[in-house]
Amino acid sequence: MATRTTSLAARSSSSTCPTSSPGAASTSRATRRRRPSRGCFAAGLSDWALTDASGPLRFSAVTEALLIFKPDSAHRLAVRAGLWSWLQTERDWKLGALTWYQPPRELIHSHYDFLQGRPFFPWLVDFMTALPVLVGRIEAEPEGLERMRYELGETRIHESRPGSLRERYGIGGGVNVLHISDSPESGEREIQLWRRYLPLDGIDVDLPDANGHPDHTFHLRSLAAQYAAGVHAELAAQEIRRLLRDESELSADGFEALTRVVQGAYTS
Repeated sequence: MATRTTSLAARSSSSTCPTSSPGAASTSRATRRRRPSRGCFAAGLSDWALTDASGPLRFSAVTEALLIFKPDSAHRLAVRAGLWSWLQTERDWKLGALTWYQPPRELIHSHYDFLQGRPFFPWLVDFMTALPVLVGRIEAEPEGLERMRYELGETRIHESRPGSLRERYGIGGGVNVLHISDSPESGEREIQLWRRYLPLDGIDVDLPDANGHPDHTFHLRSLAAQYAAGVHAELAAQEIRRLLRDESELSADGFEALTRVVQGAYTS
């Protein structure tokens, strides 16, 4: 997003937009060129360019991206608070919608259709449908979306850039806190798909802070690695349950679902 002081300059003389306001005084029309009206400018972007002292600026269209707080971030309260704080900065993006929603299985099958047939696909569907998640719509220029993806980090936690959100809050494997569309094209496709199930037209959630709950990410990551390797697996599973309980305020059934999908990432 450009922050330099800009002005409008005509690109060609072929524009059909008027060069003076209707009814304007006749002062210096030969030497003074008025900007077109807002409606004319919106209709004739191809004839106008943003310029400043260093030359023309590139005009980037705003794109949309789908945002999902996955179950591991939607219900681990300190993690959710940390991600929400980052999202609210809106440095290069705008949050256009956010709501709670529990996706049906057919929606997740369609969303991740390119992964069907992979050994972990049944777990992925269970993971994304086991609990309500936070689903939102991001508005950003392509560069802003690219920055969001960079700050999010790589998909696999062990490959995520140090300091990225996934490196900071992800437990491991596919338990990686957030989904953000990876391109303007996928954003358009994903939002069209999800809008068949929910409107994505406003923010109707009030996310409290962590309410005193701790963030056990790094301990959970270590225990998950032990559990996956079969090293003290029973003890590791017990500790994972205890730490997840400490991080969340879920009902008994909700907690069992969260535990099942987190541990299932290492047995699928």
